[in-house]
This record gives sequence, structure tokens and C-alpha cells, in this order.
Amino acid sequence: MRTALYLQDAHSIRDGMGYVAYAESRGFEAVWQAESRLVREATVPLAAYAAVTERIKVGSGVSDCWSRNPARLAATFSTLDDLAPGRALLGIGAWWDPLAAKVGITRTHPLTVMREVVTVVRSLLANEKVTFHGEWVHLTGVELDYVYQERRPKEVPIYVGATGDRMLELAGEIADGVVLNYLVSPDYNQRALEHLSIGLERAGRDLGDLDRPQLVVCSVHDDEKTALDMARLMVTQYLGQQPHIMRASGVPQSLLDSVGEVLTWPATHDEVEAASKLVPDEVVRMLTASGTPDQARARVADYVAHGCTCPILYPLGDVGQMIDAFSGWAP
Repeated sequence: MRTALYLQDAHSIRDGMGYVAYAESRGFEAVWQAESRLVREATVPLAAYAAVTERIKVGSGVSDCWSRNPARLAATFSTLDDLAPGRALLGIGAWWDPLAAKVGITRTHPLTVMREVVTVVRSLLANEKVTFHGEWVHLTGVELDYVYQERRPKEVPIYVGATGDRMLELAGEIADGVVLNYLVSPDYNQRALEHLSIGLERAGRDLGDLDRPQLVVCSVHDDEKTALDMARLMVTQYLGQQPHIMRASGVPQSLLDSVGEVLTWPATHDEVEAASKLVPDEVVRMLTASGTPDQARARVADYVAHGCTCPILYPLGDVGQMIDAFSGWAP
């Protein structure tokens, strides 16, 4: 079974390098580095991970489509391919508010912007000279102007991080793959597949043409209660921040209302802890793969059965234990 590791900023980059090297030795296919918050940029750690490994793929999970010029974005991932040929994966997302607004980005027409950025970056990586004047992207006679290295197309698949229906449809239409979101129930994937299929049909493709890795929060411990408690704080935070996603996953509105009465924006740690006492075990189980190794594997298998092609496991707790739990597994 294909399996990937997900890292955010809970560990130092040097610790992450060790985890990625260990994941490679245990058969993991890829590592995806988060970049959604203003805390850790993705490509620096991806380069570090690539430098200490030989096979594992390295992907941004996901970079936003607004804050890098698409020509520079293409050059960045071309450079990563120089370090790790054939191993770089470019994941792009539409970011979120209020963070984008706080840094001066107005996220108008995100579907148009995503289409323009993906189109142009793909052409540049394919060693084409690009002239493009759209709503967001403006390039005139631009190419990746290699001087001292071989001029060749760079094999960097482009993945769109998508949650909303229309972005899922766009991903099906234009992307090599889609990164499905975490803290959703496996049943949520059914709607995602329906919208991906709409986009795929527009492009004359079918579901088998689109890779569908999915972020899965994974809390593994020999004691089930400890594993559930490790995941509960994260679930609580998302119940307050992303209620529309939680609602689509089947979380009762009454729980969302109760959590919303406790959390402000941005929520403090004390507020999250207080609200977490309202979140029952069954909701944690529904939105994450938490429990003993056997229980976690069974839950991840549910995501695979509902359309995920490669679980991207977000470890809470002992990273090595989680890697061991999914080494060589089969759903």
C-alpha cells in the first residue's frame, strides 16, 4: 500500500530529516511538508529531506497560489528537481482567510487564479517559453533560462489542494493529482469524488487518471484513550475554525455551536483545552485515525476504501511508532 508522511512544524527540521530517512527505510513513498501557516516555508525542509534520502518523493502540502510569482514558483521546483530528480511534487492550494487578508492578499476569483498559475507553471516546467496575460498572471516571453545545466523538461507533478466543490472540479480538470483534506470523515470523500469526476469529464479523463492522496490525522498509541486524547485538541480547534467542513463530515450542529461558544478567533490554547472537554470520543474517531496500531490502520483503510490512493499520515505522538505501524501494511 502506498503511504506518505506529513510534517508541519512540531519538530525541528533536523529531526524531520531523521523521520523522513526512517520513513524511506520503512517503505514510505513520499513526505509532504505543510505551508499553510506563517511558520514554516515548505521548500527549505523539502530540500533538507531530499538531501538525506535517495528514493522518497518530497512535496509541498500545500503552497499557496498567491504569494509567489508563478515564474519563481516554477524555478523553485525546477531547482528542487535538480537536487532530487523525479522526486519533487508541487502541491498548490488557495490558502484561507483571515490570514491571507492580514498579509494584504484579496482572494478574489481563486478558481481563475489557480487555473492560471497551474497552467503557466506546468508550461515553464515543460521547458516552454510562455507569454500569458490573464487576470492574475502576466508573463511575456518567459522561460526557465538554464545556462550551465541541461535544458530539459522537469518532471514535477502538480497537485491541487482542494476542499470546496468547485475547486475539486477544477482539480479534476487541470491537475495531475488532488490533495484531499484532513479532519473529514471517510464518507465526506464520496462528495469529493463526485465533484472530481465532473472536472475529469470536462477534460476527457476518468478517475484513474488522477492521483488522490489524502491527509489523515493519525494518533497511534498502545493505549486507545491516550491516542484519542492526543487528537482531541486538534479536532476541537478545527471544529471551531472550519465548521462548514465539520458539518459536511457529519458533526452534529449542536456540538459545533457549543464549541463555537467557547472559542474565539484566533483561539487561545486555554480555550481549545476548555472546548475539547465537549468533544466526545466518537467525533475524534470519525475525523481521525486514532487508537491502537490496529485501530489506526483500520481507520486509514476506510479512507482508502472511499477513494484515497495514498494516505498522507499526520503523526501525533511518537512519529517512529506511527511509521512502524504503517510499514508494509495492506488495507
